[in-house]
Amino acid sequence: MTGKPLSGKSLSERIGDLGHRLAVEAHAAWLAARDPRVPWYARFLAIAVAAYALSPIDLIPDFIPVLGWLDDLIIVPLGLILVRRLIATPLWAELHAAAEAASERPSSRTGMAFILFLWAGLLYLVYWAVRTSPWH
Repeated sequence: MTGKPLSGKSLSERIGDLGHRLAVEAHAAWLAARDPRVPWYARFLAIAVAAYALSPIDLIPDFIPVLGWLDDLIIVPLGLILVRRLIATPLWAELHAAAEAASERPSSRTGMAFILFLWAGLLYLVYWAVRTSPWH
């Protein structure tokens, strides 16, 4: 026996496939957030899920053993499932196909800069709120 799973793929290959699928789903959610055909509540949730999934900053940092990965393994997939349920199937298929096609191209530095800028703005707002609070 070779120790390979029945599917013919190693564990690292299957994890890579899962990571690719989650990245494509997150990108489809990002596309949904920008599509006017998507209802506003689905767009709002899609923005939140995509920003969280594509952001280099997590609620629980990844360097914390086990807990650091739980948010990525639970929050993101559940958010993506909910976004998918809120969008009509044909529209989601169109958005997903566009995200799949984009995954074969090089990554966007502009998108990364936008996400980092978004997080920097959020952190500044928190800092400002704490700094100007009457309890400080």
